[in-house]
Amino acid sequence: MRIAVAGASGNIGALTVAALERDGHEVVRVSRSLGVDLSTGAGLDDALAGVDAVVDVTNAPAADRDGTVAYLGTMTRNLLAAEERAGVRHHVLLSIAALHRVEGNAHYAGKREQERLVADGPVPWTIVPATQFHDFAAMVAGWTEHDGVATIAPLLVQPIAPADVADVLAELAAGEPQGRYADVAGPEPQDLVDMARRTNEARGRSVKLVPTWSGLFGPEMAGPVLLPDEGARITPTTFEEWLAKQH
Repeated sequence: MRIAVAGASGNIGALTVAALERDGHEVVRVSRSLGVDLSTGAGLDDALAGVDAVVDVTNAPAADRDGTVAYLGTMTRNLLAAEERAGVRHHVLLSIAALHRVEGNAHYAGKREQERLVADGPVPWTIVPATQFHDFAAMVAGWTEHDGVATIAPLLVQPIAPADVADVLAELAAGEPQGRYADVAGPEPQDLVDMARRTNEARGRSVKLVPTWSGLFGPEMAGPVLLPDEGARITPTTFEEWLAKQH
């Protein structure tokens, strides 16, 4: 199959491209760095010519709620319109598990807008809600790190290996549209503060972590809120297995 990956230059995008090529598909990389701009639609029609399916793993830069919703909404509208013109038969959107339980977060609001547009859109679709990635904790701590100190919310998550997410996306893109897919999660729950500490240690970094709810993630995300729903698809790679490769 000829499958396009929107956001191909990012971490998940690159892994998804690799998984699709490993499975024998012809992959079209869609990225601003490669001359295709989802925010304007420039280059999209040429990129999607002859494409059977599109996997959307795009992300938004940090912004307020309205800005994030507008950014992801514009990109999604442009992508879906180009897919309809090209006769694309399947749109696969990577989303976030527990998205509808969290109101205040700007990124979650943007992803909800993406889901709404895809579900109401003209192209048959599959939405894949995944839990946070194994590298999420260290990334979040890195946002606030200053002089060797970082604040981080004590979230309970059930993290998933980025490569496992890519494998699921590649598998689903090659199949028939399934609507809203089951939550996709890693094997076991973890504490975000502990994950950040262990990741930094594995990478040889010394960072003092200060748990707090005063940052991007508030107490409305505490407890089991971010854990996957019953019936989730559990992927194989544990956090410990992923961590062992971070040295």
